[in-house]
Amino acid sequence: MTDVTIYGAGIFGLSIAWACVRRGARVQVVDPHGPGAGASGGLVGALAPHAPERWNEKKQFQLESLLMAADFWREVRVAGGRDPGYRRSGRVQMVENERGLALARERVGEARAHWQGEAVWQVLERNPAPGWAPDSPAGAWVLDTLSARMHPCMAGAALVAALAARGVAVQAEATPRGAMVWATGVAGLVDLSAALGREVGNGVKGQSALLAHDARDLPQLYVEGLHAVPHADGTVAIGSTSEREYEVPDTTDAQLDALLEKARALVPALADAPVVARWAGVRPRALSRAPMLGEWPGRKGHFIANGGFKIGFGMAPKVAEVMAELVLEGRDAIPQGFRVQASLGR
Repeated sequence: MTDVTIYGAGIFGLSIAWACVRRGARVQVVDPHGPGAGASGGLVGALAPHAPERWNEKKQFQLESLLMAADFWREVRVAGGRDPGYRRSGRVQMVENERGLALARERVGEARAHWQGEAVWQVLERNPAPGWAPDSPAGAWVLDTLSARMHPCMAGAALVAALAARGVAVQAEATPRGAMVWATGVAGLVDLSAALGREVGNGVKGQSALLAHDARDLPQLYVEGLHAVPHADGTVAIGSTSEREYEVPDTTDAQLDALLEKARALVPALADAPVVARWAGVRPRALSRAPMLGEWPGRKGHFIANGGFKIGFGMAPKVAEVMAELVLEGRDAIPQGFRVQASLGR
C-alpha cells in the first residue's frame, strides 16, 4: 500500500486524494484552513469548454475531463452520500452581431471535428430558453451541450464525505509520509516561486454572488463576459470579476455591485432576485495559463498540482487521474504545456 500526503483541501487536492484512494493508496489530506477555504470555496461552478477552434493539448485535456465528469461525480456521490450539484446542463450564449454570427457558425464544424460526437455546438434562430435567456441582438443564440455546472461548496463537501467513507479525514496537521502532493493554491505558487528563484504564477482576485432564483433545470448563460449559473439548490451564481491588482483579497466591494447591476439588466429573470451570498477570493494562475502539474523540480518524491484558476473544477477529474497515475505508478501522461517547466519558460 502506497502512502501519499496531500497538502491542500481545494478541488485539486481533494480530487487527487479520491483518485489515489480508489487505487488503493493510504492517503492523508492536510490543510490548516479546512476544505475549500481558498479559491475552491467560491460560488460560480461553470464547467464550460474553451471555444473549439485552434485546437491544442489544453483544450483536448479539458474535453476529456468534461466528458469524465458525470461518472466521476456520480461515484463521489454514491460513495459519500452527498450531492455535488453536478449537471450537464449546457450553455446558452447570445450572438451580438453579424461578425459574431459568422464565427459561431464556423465553430459548429470545429466542435463536430474535435468533440468526438459527445456534444454539439449549435446556432439557433429561436431562443432555446425563453424567459431565461435574454434576447439576442443578432437574432441568434449559441447552445452547446458540453457545458456543465456544479456548486463548488457542494462538490467539495461531497468529496470530503466520499473520502471520509474510506477513512480519510482532512487534518489541520499531520506527520508527512510517502509521496507529497502540493495543491496549495496561491500560497503554493509563492512557495514554489521562492524555491525555484523565479516566478511561476500569481493570484487573480475574483468576486461573485449568489441569487435566490430557482432555474435549476435550465442551461447556464454567458452574456457579455458574465456567467449566470443555475445551481441544484435553487440559486443562481453570478460571476465574476478578474482583478490583477487588489488590496484586500477576501472582501467584496463596488466591483461586485456593478456586476450584479449588469446581471439584472442583461437577464431580466434576475431583476428582483435577492442576493443570498457574496464571495471574494484569489484564484491561482500559472504563468503558462494552464494547470501546473508534475514533479517538483529538484525535490524527489514531491509533486505539484496548482494553477486551476477559472477552470479548476472542470479540469479536476482528469487532473486527478493523471496525478494519481504519476504518483502511484510512475506513469507520466501530463501534457508538456502543463509541466512546471512550462511556467519557467523551459
